[in-house]
Amino acid sequence: MLAGEEFGRLFEDFERTAFRLETLDAYDVEEEREEIARFLAGADMGPEWADNPWVRSMTDKGKQVARVHVLSSPLTDYLRYELSAYPGNITAGESIGIIDRSEQTAPELPDHDFWLFDDRDVYRMHYTAAGAFIGGELLPPDALAAYQGHRDRAVAATVPFADYWERHH
Repeated sequence: MLAGEEFGRLFEDFERTAFRLETLDAYDVEEEREEIARFLAGADMGPEWADNPWVRSMTDKGKQVARVHVLSSPLTDYLRYELSAYPGNITAGESIGIIDRSEQTAPELPDHDFWLFDDRDVYRMHYTAAGAFIGGELLPPDALAAYQGHRDRAVAATVPFADYWERHH
């Protein structure tokens, strides 16, 4: 299981594509707590929200970053915060789609998050019950085809983020 800097290196080392399926209604990220409080108080979120530098660090190198977020309305405070940041991620080059289970029938997908790098390495994400990241588990090669299928079904079922946000924001 990889965590911390070891897991972070995956985002420097992948060559072409990184895809994430997100499934939780809230994530407990210590580094985000102050920012979430500012967001919930209606404060200015600063220039990084307009063009996410973390995403840009990958897309400026010609890498593709994509995610599908599976969620249900009404949104939790955390999801309102996270989705409010997505336009800056999109400006930086990330492709984001939404599957809202309260509006559409979701395809059969895992009930956990994962990252698929370069269509060859799958990391299942592990979290505490409160949503704190424990680590990413590299899955065996024989799991790859199933997770490629999960990605393909998720992408095919998404509503583009801009369309979703226009209806819900």
